[in-house]
Amino acid sequence: MEVGTSITQTSTLSTPLFSNLPKPHLNSQTTTSLLVASTFSVKAKLSLRAKSVKLIHRNSRFLSPLVIQCSSSDGVQSKENLRAKTSGNLFGVDTSVSFLRNRVFPRILHTNPLEICKWVGIVCIALSATKNTVRVLTNPFFWMYFSWTWLLWPWFLALFLGFLGIFSAYRHYKGKAGILEQLAIVTSTFAWLTLVPAAHFNGFLEGWPIAFFFVYHYFFFFNVSVRKRLYGDYYLRPHNPKWDVRLPIFARSLFSLAILVGHWFAAFEGPPLHQIPGGLSNFVLWGLILLTLFMQYHATLYLSNYSEKVAVPMCVVQFGPYRWVRHPIYASMMLMFATYCAALRAPLSLLFVVIVCILYYDQKAKLEEDLMLKEFGDSYAEYKSKVRQKFIPLVY
Repeated sequence: MEVGTSITQTSTLSTPLFSNLPKPHLNSQTTTSLLVASTFSVKAKLSLRAKSVKLIHRNSRFLSPLVIQCSSSDGVQSKENLRAKTSGNLFGVDTSVSFLRNRVFPRILHTNPLEICKWVGIVCIALSATKNTVRVLTNPFFWMYFSWTWLLWPWFLALFLGFLGIFSAYRHYKGKAGILEQLAIVTSTFAWLTLVPAAHFNGFLEGWPIAFFFVYHYFFFFNVSVRKRLYGDYYLRPHNPKWDVRLPIFARSLFSLAILVGHWFAAFEGPPLHQIPGGLSNFVLWGLILLTLFMQYHATLYLSNYSEKVAVPMCVVQFGPYRWVRHPIYASMMLMFATYCAALRAPLSLLFVVIVCILYYDQKAKLEEDLMLKEFGDSYAEYKSKVRQKFIPLVY
């Protein structure tokens, strides 16, 4: 009530009644009282407005806090801000409305019929795919047929290794294969030589196929391990390409296919893996494996000691396994394949693999010997006269 009284008094004091009074009646004391009264009136109005706003804010939990500006110049702007905040900030409506107004509506207005057809097609495809996926996953017959794939899971792994090996071989042909990709090539190759045929014809794996899978890795990595010991890495060094003796690609492909067929035929010809006898025969087979590894390692080691960059011979090597046969590395490969066939008790496959190896390596050895005769002349001719056998001591 005091505020109302003061406002009434202030309004009474501010009427034109005092303005009509003569100037002498307005002394300094009266002027001061009038200024104080008007100031108090403005403060009272502002306090009432602030109290009303606080009351509104206390009663409504959806409205954001308001900032009251006391300057008279910002009165209109504060009212507009208050109206905007109180009208559009319920549950984040202001943000969503501005997003629709600024981002969504302009994009819709500028959309052409082709884009509309495209998005309608995408939505239809997504809905159809979702519907079909849910229908398949809730179909009991799907899970019944899917369970049959667990019987064939080794084939999925074998095919994956095969495709990985082919891809890595392609990168190796392009000169882009790294260490892991080279390892993928040999691992996939040995898996399809030893593990996959035996698993296909027997339905399981045990014994010799698993052992030869790891023996093949150890055997064919001897020359790579020699490069690692000499140079610190596994890569070939640049050398004279004339020492890269190779048969035509048709002959190499035919030889690789024949070796693959020989391994598959050995798995088919031999008895089931659980019926292969053990005992003394296993000691003989392990002795042949050790002999093969010994021959391969020492042949590679002696050849690297008397060659440049493990590829270019500097003299005629007549030490180690080269005292018995002229091509011990090729002989060790033939013996390794023959030992695998013997371990699976497949004599016909053994004979087939040996004949294929002799035919292929004989042609390759002939090219190498012609090159050695041109390079070393009488020295290599004398070596040929002393060591007459190419692959098999005292036989051939």
